[in-house]
Amino acid sequence: MPFATWWRSDPLPELPPLPSFSARRVTRWDEAQRITGLTEHRVILRYQGGHRPYAALLADEPVAYGWAAKQTGGIDELDFTFTVPRGNCYLWDFVTLPAWRGRGIYPQLLQAILRAEDDVERFWIGYEARNEASARGIAKAGFRVLGDLDVANGRVTAFLAFEDGERARAAGELFDLPLRHAP
Repeated sequence: MPFATWWRSDPLPELPPLPSFSARRVTRWDEAQRITGLTEHRVILRYQGGHRPYAALLADEPVAYGWAAKQTGGIDELDFTFTVPRGNCYLWDFVTLPAWRGRGIYPQLLQAILRAEDDVERFWIGYEARNEASARGIAKAGFRVLGDLDVANGRVTAFLAFEDGERARAAGELFDLPLRHAP
């Protein structure tokens, strides 16, 4: 699973305007449930874990959502969890509703979260390697792919960094994994 990062000192690319676009944090669990389609129990557990949902809207209609985590993160499919250090934010579970895909909503939502979470210095986001649309949206928003999780026998074993330096070390620390360099 590739991971990308954006740090507060990084440039934020200008995106083409989307008429009637807005994004906001969803503060009520019942509204988050309606927008995401998740069960009441799952939404409440996420809120209790400190996860913050955001919604993208066009003309006040919810068209996409995603979650920001500042305490813990994880990847259910890999049975992998990690603690999010202070000053970091893990972005996860983003969905653009099918009727609204291909309009540039995802990068707009990501940038809205970067602006809203102004106490965060480092943002992290992963995506499935085969999900090219997600990879493009993440790159358009200004994120830089940093590496990949190394998975062996169904377990996450290391972070495979595509580069050396502070960002690679920070990824290893975020995931509390050994740092290896990708071939």
